[in-house]
Amino acid sequence: MELHSTMAQGERVEGQPVLPPQPKTVHETGLELSLLVELAAKNLFSAGKIHLPVLTTRLRMSINVLREVLDFMVSEQLAEVARRGEADIDVQYQLTSAGRQRAAAWLDRSPYMGPAPVPLETYRSMVQRQSVTLPPLAAEDIAAEFANDCLPANVCELAGAALHAHRTLLLHGPSGSGKTTLARRLGRLLQGTVGVPYAVAVGQEIVQVFDEAIHQPPIPQQQARPIGERRSTDSRWALCRRPVLNVGAELTMEMLDLRHDRFSGCHHAPPQLKAAGGLLVVDDLGRQRAPAAELLHRLLRPLDTGAEHLTLQGGHKFAVPFDASMIFVTNLEPLAMLDLSSLRRLGYKVYVGPIGEAAYRALFREQCRAFGMEPDEAALAYLVNELHRESGQPLLASFPRDLLSRIGDFAAFTGQPARVSVAALDQAWSSMFATASPHSNTADTDLYARIV
Repeated sequence: MELHSTMAQGERVEGQPVLPPQPKTVHETGLELSLLVELAAKNLFSAGKIHLPVLTTRLRMSINVLREVLDFMVSEQLAEVARRGEADIDVQYQLTSAGRQRAAAWLDRSPYMGPAPVPLETYRSMVQRQSVTLPPLAAEDIAAEFANDCLPANVCELAGAALHAHRTLLLHGPSGSGKTTLARRLGRLLQGTVGVPYAVAVGQEIVQVFDEAIHQPPIPQQQARPIGERRSTDSRWALCRRPVLNVGAELTMEMLDLRHDRFSGCHHAPPQLKAAGGLLVVDDLGRQRAPAAELLHRLLRPLDTGAEHLTLQGGHKFAVPFDASMIFVTNLEPLAMLDLSSLRRLGYKVYVGPIGEAAYRALFREQCRAFGMEPDEAALAYLVNELHRESGQPLLASFPRDLLSRIGDFAAFTGQPARVSVAALDQAWSSMFATASPHSNTADTDLYARIV
């Protein structure tokens, strides 16, 4: 079922998709009447009695559609009116004895009784439409986001160019250099909103797509449509910010396929499907149980073809458009885990390493203010000139935050105000690297040790 023609003629607000109009009849939902009867019956079975407006909220269908469904159920003696109030919508329904028997059988086959799904073809059309309307990321967006950042300008520019071109990006470099933070900040630059279905119907099976942990509501300035217009759109779709999904070392090959949940009675969409219209960040590449090259091939194959092929529990295969930008992050040497062929398939390879001394000092001062501590220039000079240089530890972007958070921990433990000093940095440094600090025998450190 294609999207209604009224959708194609709708207006767009800064890349915001136009959701399908609210179906007014069962036919306009694109679903079989039998599926809607089953969902309504299972909800009635669970609730005993249910108000019509409550059922519309649970199934995310219009009152007109559910009246048609319930009228059919009444005519087939599956349901009956339990109570009718003065208002037109103040109606309570309950199942008949025959209806309870049918509903019990349906629940035994599939416990799912959540929002009504959208047809697979409607979902395909929406994903393709949103891919076309993705607002490009401009150089000025990158410049504004990273204006006061400690990362080298060329790193941010290369990463931004990859996202602008919708090409895959590999961020590599030592742990703590800020690669994951960079990836997430790039995700925040994605503009506009996407329509996400609560669920998709694939034949008789239901695939749950919406995930409240990932699909966030639009920020206020993006919620540009009037309330009345939003109510006229299909409630089976949620308008969300472009999703940014982060997976790490826990990622397995099985997680990239549909997962059938016997408890809920539906299939759960894999991360690449939940990230449609947004960004998928694969962190710790090379730390997963599957070889990096195998994982990379599994994710890049649908990107090359533009389609993701998934398999339902019964073996039925179907395809959906693949529409997610991808960033891979690793602290391993790329050539140590990937061959040249695999590396060539990645659009951009960007090294994120130590930052310059001036940037490190500026970042330390900024983090001091963020933690509510006064910067101490003598302690900062000691950190750079002695702790870093004598240990050989590079100036990584994560160190200031990690050190200052430990200083805050120790201060809170002892009931003392958090203060940046040589002794405090010594203690924080040794707790991070399990090494004796250069000033471990100084009077200042001895005094600090007696205090704690």
